[in-house]
Amino acid sequence: MKLIRFGEEGREEPGVLLDDGRMIDASSEFLDYDEAFFAMGGLDSIREWIGDGCLGGLEIPKGTRIGPPVDRPSKIVCVGQNYMEHAREMGGEIPTEPVLFMKASSAWSGPQDDVVMPRGARQLDYEVELAVVIGKAASYVSEKDALSHVAGYSVFCDFSERAFQKERGGQWTKGKSADTFAPMGPCLVTADEIDDPQELRLWTKVNGETRQSSWTKDMLFTVPEIISYISRFMTLLPGDVIATGTPSGVAMGMNPPRFLEPGDLVECGVAHLGELTHRVVASR
Repeated sequence: MKLIRFGEEGREEPGVLLDDGRMIDASSEFLDYDEAFFAMGGLDSIREWIGDGCLGGLEIPKGTRIGPPVDRPSKIVCVGQNYMEHAREMGGEIPTEPVLFMKASSAWSGPQDDVVMPRGARQLDYEVELAVVIGKAASYVSEKDALSHVAGYSVFCDFSERAFQKERGGQWTKGKSADTFAPMGPCLVTADEIDDPQELRLWTKVNGETRQSSWTKDMLFTVPEIISYISRFMTLLPGDVIATGTPSGVAMGMNPPRFLEPGDLVECGVAHLGELTHRVVASR
């Protein structure tokens, strides 16, 4: 299944994307794709509803804004430097354990929303990532059982302000959490449609130029390893999002760096999951 959310920012409604390309409003049957939905067996219920022909669901008009495919999660957990070449281009050592950091959930954004440069920004960067959405609570789970806790996958872009991240002291969070810095979408593809999350191609283009191109098989730590590892330190709740890291080709890793400017168009995607399209705009 492919789950979507549509409508005005902050007022999105749940829907589904069918195999024939139609988008169907599911709000007559379901409140939202949030923690309660996943925890209470919502995926099984909506699968049955689709099987019955989406009774009562109206087609969503073309041109309607598409929001992030799940409601704002309780937390967005990110894995840093999870591709060897990216770790090298950032000048760091190769991690021996997953490097974790958080993005504020207020950065949550849709798959075609503008990316707003925060006040004082001068080093705006992009990072395409495979996103994992948790389907049932995970605490001290084994790698063997980790994928059973996954609701599905999506495309994520970890936008970053590198000067805030690197030059302002402390941890990375302040460079990762500006409004619009956590877009995801265009849909949540349920786990049963992805045979192996380590066999997906991911890419980024800036103004039509390919900047990133790699495969999830190049991750230093696999999706099961990441879920199991994170669950040792915090309970992952239904609807939580894990951003699994980015490959090489980010703006900061270039010589000289080629940071984003207002007007730039950033397109990124993951095979079988879709793509994001973002225009960079100046601070409002």
